[in-house]
Amino acid sequence: MKKFLTSMVLLAAIAVMPVGAQVKFGVKGGLNNSNMKINYENLKNKGSYGWFAGPTIKALIPIGNLGIGADAAVFYDMRRAKTEIDGVESTIKQQSIVLPINVRANFDIVKVFGIYVATGPQFGFNVGKKEVDLDSFSSIKNHFQIRKSQFSWNIGAGIIIANHFELGATYNLGIGRTGEVKDMTTDEIRDTPKQKSWTVSAAYYF
Repeated sequence: MKKFLTSMVLLAAIAVMPVGAQVKFGVKGGLNNSNMKINYENLKNKGSYGWFAGPTIKALIPIGNLGIGADAAVFYDMRRAKTEIDGVESTIKQQSIVLPINVRANFDIVKVFGIYVATGPQFGFNVGKKEVDLDSFSSIKNHFQIRKSQFSWNIGAGIIIANHFELGATYNLGIGRTGEVKDMTTDEIRDTPKQKSWTVSAAYYF
C-alpha cells in the first residue's frame, strides 16, 4: 500500500511539472522543530528537534528574471514532540516518508543570487512506531496512536546561490490529525492533535 501511495504521489508531482520547463534534480536535507498541542488534563507540551533528507526535483519556466514552476521531493523525516505529566516525560517520535509538492516562484536579483517562495501540500506515511505511552506511571494508561498517513501544508521561502545551492525555511501546518490520544482502559479517544513544524533546509541541484 505504501509503495502504491508513493507511486501515485510521484505521478501527481510529475503531472504538475510545467511542460517545456527547465528540470533539475538534487538532494535536500535539514532540521525541523515540531510541536503538537495535546489537550489532556495536566499534560505539558514541549517542542523538540528532528531531521529530514532525500532527493528532490524542480522544474521552472524562465520569464525574464522570474521563474515559475513546481518542485517535489521524497524525504525520510524524523520528528519529535515531548510531553510531561506529573513530572514524567515522554517523547513522541514520528518516522515518516514525506512527499511535499509545491508551486514556486524564483526571483533573480543578480546573476548569482536570487530568492524563492513556495507553497503546497505534503503527504506523510508513517514507517516507525505507531504507539507511544503518555503516562505509563499513572493510574490511567493513555497511548498516543500515530496515524498511518498525514496531510499538511507547506509555506516556505529561501535564497538561491549560483543556480545550484538553496537555503530555505518552511512552516509546515498540520491539516489532518497527526494521531489520537486514547484511554486504553475505556477505549475513549481524548484528543486528536495536529502537528506544526518549522524547518530549515539546504539543497544542492545538479
